[in-house]
Amino acid sequence: MSNEQRPESFDERFRRRSHSFENDDFEKDNTDEVADTESGVETETFSSKETDDYYVEPREKRNGGCLSSVLLPLIAGIVGAILVVMLYHTFFDGDTPVTDNNTDQTESKELNEVKKDLEEEHSDKVITDTTAAVEKASPAVVSVINLQETQSLYGLGAGEIQEAGSGSGVIYKIDDNNAYIVTNNHVIEGASELKVNLESGESIPAELVGTDIWTDLAVLRVERGNIDVAIEFADSDKVLVGEDAIAIGSPLGAMLSGSVSRGIVSALDRAIPVDFDNDGVIDWEANVLQTDAAINPGNSGGALINSDGDLIGINSMKIGQDNVEGIGFAIPSNEVTRIIKDLEEHGEVKRPFLGVSMMDLYTISSDILQGQLNLPEDVTAGALVTGVQENSPADIAGLREYDVIVSLDGEKIENSLKLRRYLYEKKEIGDEITIEFYRDGEKQSTTATLE
Repeated sequence: MSNEQRPESFDERFRRRSHSFENDDFEKDNTDEVADTESGVETETFSSKETDDYYVEPREKRNGGCLSSVLLPLIAGIVGAILVVMLYHTFFDGDTPVTDNNTDQTESKELNEVKKDLEEEHSDKVITDTTAAVEKASPAVVSVINLQETQSLYGLGAGEIQEAGSGSGVIYKIDDNNAYIVTNNHVIEGASELKVNLESGESIPAELVGTDIWTDLAVLRVERGNIDVAIEFADSDKVLVGEDAIAIGSPLGAMLSGSVSRGIVSALDRAIPVDFDNDGVIDWEANVLQTDAAINPGNSGGALINSDGDLIGINSMKIGQDNVEGIGFAIPSNEVTRIIKDLEEHGEVKRPFLGVSMMDLYTISSDILQGQLNLPEDVTAGALVTGVQENSPADIAGLREYDVIVSLDGEKIENSLKLRRYLYEKKEIGDEITIEFYRDGEKQSTTATLE
């Protein structure tokens, strides 16, 4: 059974059991869905070239006397100057808007500066664009240590604080006093204390700012100290299949921090089913990028960057079956940007609240559907209401236990996941929503105002 409640109460219920690298549920049940990979795609790299706008054919030498030798060069010079001015205003007029290419050149220049510094420092080595991209991004990637209180012998008294797990994180913002780090929710779940290991090797305490179980993201805050580098975000909506994808993190723990693996973006907009409470019912679908860059336990929360060293995703999970290789997933950078803003401001992501507990209709036997719920035989999909929170929008709208919700605003609802996605992706707090449902075999409709 899956519940749709206020984000904070749902988080408290499921935080101890959200998905992680060690969670094999979706690996067992959804291999077919995620096994469709893009393979054998190579990336072509195009370098910009300067071209001549025009070419002047050389003239034959002619005997024209002294006057010709003076006047002709002078006239040619004047005509040439006029042509240059005309061409300049034609192609480079000040009113011409700045193009994306100009932006790309600025980004390339930043990467080229990093590459130049590396070449000067390591004059005896070959410095590639990948090397420069990693050098640019690595100072912003950290290890996140989850410390938990252990039970003392026989459960008497308080136990010691010990490391319970570790993952990775990315510094994305710096102000005068603090630095902010994004990581995965499952990296920090259950933590009594949090610690961050910087690239320099310095270990500092971290404060939890906010978490979101639905997107598996969390924000930490640390004192700025000597931190002076934050990651730059790329636009993940512009990412193409076949682009370079470079993963940076701490696979298998902080002892391997700063490890780098390289691959490509294998697919976009993958929908990966997630079962938060391990009840066999899909609670959510994570919208992720797929990559074949090696992602291992401990890489969670680390950076997936492009060839410019900019963030395209936060590494989150992988398919861990023995017969599966090179299928990892990252939360797109644009999704990360949207979520961390709410986490910074509110400590949670503000989402519309209806106030019902649900289970999927297809999990119920036909005898119960028709015998106890009196549903028509052709009604086989929907969300069965198993509980209504008192004074919630659903309660005020008149919904009751055992109502079967079949549509929202005229859009068909096949299960609780579809209902939740509709609420969270298409509605805002304060919006009205029209709910169609069956009660005792009769189709009814009501309107609720979301909180």
